[in-house]
Amino acid sequence: MTSPAPDALTLALQPLLVPAFTLWEAPFTWLEMVAFVLSLAMVAANMRVMPVAWPLAIVSSLLYFGLFWSYQLYGDGSLQIFFAVVSLWGWWQWLRGTDDGAPLQVRALPRRAWLPVFGSGLLLWPAIGWFLDTRTPTDVPYWDAFPTAFSLVGQWLLARKHVENWPTWIGVNLVSVALFAYKGLYLTVLLYAIFVVLSVLGWKAWRAQARRP
Repeated sequence: MTSPAPDALTLALQPLLVPAFTLWEAPFTWLEMVAFVLSLAMVAANMRVMPVAWPLAIVSSLLYFGLFWSYQLYGDGSLQIFFAVVSLWGWWQWLRGTDDGAPLQVRALPRRAWLPVFGSGLLLWPAIGWFLDTRTPTDVPYWDAFPTAFSLVGQWLLARKHVENWPTWIGVNLVSVALFAYKGLYLTVLLYAIFVVLSVLGWKAWRAQARRP
């Protein structure tokens, strides 16, 4: 089966998709390298509860949108646009604080909210997988759909400063490591493997700050 012709976005990104270097016969593009560095800076800022994490998230998300789209990872690619938009909301949430003007505090998600929050991820997973399977040429629709669905959950939890965003990201990042390895995005594999470690550290740091409701 022949590969589909590159779309207009992929063609426009060709200068950034030129390999900066090749390691073990795997190309590392300029686009992937810049997105890699900004993403690490973003997670480090999140761990320290620094609002600068949000503009870093916006830029890195837009870069990864282009990268994933060019590799036909349409679920993860489209998710990056959502991340960029929601990062604006998350940035505003952290700066605005609560309705009475008090800053948001790192806190645990009430247990009564676990079922609707994580249940929504379980419902979104097959729905997104079906959409990708029927509407795009991706060869990994349901595999791509899992991190897409639970990244939506994780992003909401992060914006509201709930500790449970970190274990959610651990699951998302573990699946993403395998997905990107399959696609040959080895620098992004390394990034998401680092994300797993940073998510564990972030979970520990936020649990220490959490104030139980």
